[in-house]
Amino acid sequence: MIPLNKYIKKLTIKRINDINIKNIVLNIIELFLVVIISILFYLNLTVESKQVVYIPKGSTSYIVTYLDEKGYDLNTVDKVILKFIGYPQSGWIDLKSIKMKKADFLYKITTSKAALKSITLIPGETYYFFIDDVSKKLKISKKLLLKFYLEYGYKKDGNIIAQTYLLPIGMDEEELILYLMDYTNEQYKKYSTKIFGLYNKKNWFRYIVIASIIQKETASIEEMTTISSVIYNRIKKNMKLQMDGTLNYGKFSHTKVTPKQIRNDFSDYNTYKTKGIPKNPICAVDFNSIKASIFPKNTQYLYFMKAPDGKKHIFTKSYKNHKEAIRKVKKYNNNKKHKKKKKQKAQRKSLKQIETKKNILKNKSKKRNLKDLWKTIK
Repeated sequence: MIPLNKYIKKLTIKRINDINIKNIVLNIIELFLVVIISILFYLNLTVESKQVVYIPKGSTSYIVTYLDEKGYDLNTVDKVILKFIGYPQSGWIDLKSIKMKKADFLYKITTSKAALKSITLIPGETYYFFIDDVSKKLKISKKLLLKFYLEYGYKKDGNIIAQTYLLPIGMDEEELILYLMDYTNEQYKKYSTKIFGLYNKKNWFRYIVIASIIQKETASIEEMTTISSVIYNRIKKNMKLQMDGTLNYGKFSHTKVTPKQIRNDFSDYNTYKTKGIPKNPICAVDFNSIKASIFPKNTQYLYFMKAPDGKKHIFTKSYKNHKEAIRKVKKYNNNKKHKKKKKQKAQRKSLKQIETKKNILKNKSKKRNLKDLWKTIK
């Protein structure tokens, strides 16, 4: 038999162990409940956001860090929750609202996608008309787009590179302008670093100004380096550029340059009055014109004018040759107009003759009918 004192001691130890196990289990349950309540409380916190959010490609950890840096206050807890919910979508996400619970926010970034609209900024187009196009297609305020463009733009134009963009419906005006400008700046930086080994924004935009003049003067990629050479050759000789394209800035993008405009425009865009290049780019440019502005063709050309086909140009080295080219083109155009008028006159004459013949036949037909009718009466 076990002595009583030993039995009592053994029983006491067992009870203590049972109590300890119960306490441990209760503590675990309590801790679990605290964690659950904390997570539920955390997931019910309010998140304020833009309606449309951009999420880059990358790991969950990278995306959480990116969004945290953008002001969404995410941390390791969110990384863990996202591993249970799902992998975040990349690209533009439409959250449908600007205020929501943390749980909704995390769920939406794993399931939602924004509807995108294709908008093209044509090489040679000005910010004035591009903003009007964006405003109409995305149904957002033109006034606010202009406000933010002028506020954040480094220059008056050339802040957005010419290409086709897939823009999300629902993005606000400020975010849209910042996105386009940030994207363009990254492209400029990448291209500049590739060519020069660095990105000096001030120096780079000098090339953008020259590229914009090239872009306005020709749509032919073949001719761009030759146009570029004329610009550099004239600057080297301290000559005014005297190029119509520089006057197609802003709201004048589609306006035909006239002698009156040349006389009355006193801005530095008027290269008939001022030497050198304008302070600001004329329009949006693409990489073809940028490349041409950095690597002009080696020529002696100082002048150019539209060829008779209206697409390409005639390049000359002297003013004498330039005037001769103008004379020839004018003569060609006058002959063409004369031939066109002659052809139109012949066509009108032919149509008149056809109409006269129709009338004669019609009258003859009427006479025959009357004659036939009289025969039937007899």
